[in-house]
Amino acid sequence: MHELVAYSKKPLIGIIMGSSSDSKVMHSAAVILDEFSVKHEDQIVSAHRTPTRLSDYAKHAEIEGFRVIIAGAGGSAHLPGMVASHTIVPVIGVPIMVYNDKGHSDKFKFSAFGGLDSLLSISEMPTGSPVVTVGVNKAANAGLYAIKILANEFPDLKKKLKKYKEEQHKSIIRESDELRRMGLARFTSKKFKK
Repeated sequence: MHELVAYSKKPLIGIIMGSSSDSKVMHSAAVILDEFSVKHEDQIVSAHRTPTRLSDYAKHAEIEGFRVIIAGAGGSAHLPGMVASHTIVPVIGVPIMVYNDKGHSDKFKFSAFGGLDSLLSISEMPTGSPVVTVGVNKAANAGLYAIKILANEFPDLKKKLKKYKEEQHKSIIRESDELRRMGLARFTSKKFKK
């Protein structure tokens, strides 16, 4: 009967990010979740600028019955770890390489350490406060991982996930056949036209 608390009707995934500039990376998590019809709630929650909001959000996630929180942050990237310290809901951290310091410039800047700072900040959590970490700017993988977690609860989502994997497999076989037929030079010029 709990299938009626369907993942497509009620948000079971929360997507949070430290700044609106992170949305350029984090949107790919939303795209994946939408592809699987998984409803999600998206918010901006800054670990440094809105610490009380972060604490309130963690409580909100538990009250609403979220199964997973996907948290993206760049630079020192404290958001995933801090939200994880306030909740028992599993957190998937997305290290972000690009940031906008909200200054007078509209230009995006690259992290001083190319995202390595964010990756290490999220992945090196102390024992007892774990955060699952995906690769730098890999929000789509965070979305897929969240779906894998939900698939343990929802059999129809498990079927969709298996079909998705099969399609990935078929796609690579099709590309391989096309490459073999065309030859590498023609295949590459067709595939990656400038």
